[in-house]
Amino acid sequence: MAEQIGPRLYSCSNCRNQVSLHDDIISKAFHGRNGRAFLFSHAMNVVTGPKEDRHLLTGLHTVADVYCGDCREVLGWKYERAYEASQKYKEGKFILEKSKIVKDNW
Repeated sequence: MAEQIGPRLYSCSNCRNQVSLHDDIISKAFHGRNGRAFLFSHAMNVVTGPKEDRHLLTGLHTVADVYCGDCREVLGWKYERAYEASQKYKEGKFILEKSKIVKDNW
């Protein structure tokens, strides 16, 4: 069995653009528009859309959709602002939907 070289990554399921490191997962207990989602501390090779207020399961947040930097597929969103004190830890973090990303280099 070959040894893994380099970090474990997640890539866009549409074009395989690398979008996040496995080590940047904060939680796998989130839900996106299409089911399960992961909360990441960082994302790479993505672009964000305009900020907007959304009522999510945990209250009102200002979020921006996150798109793959290559194919522009919507992958999830970035939390820009949380209005409830208990949700402030999400600010600046990324939700990437499990159905929109694939494991890479595992």
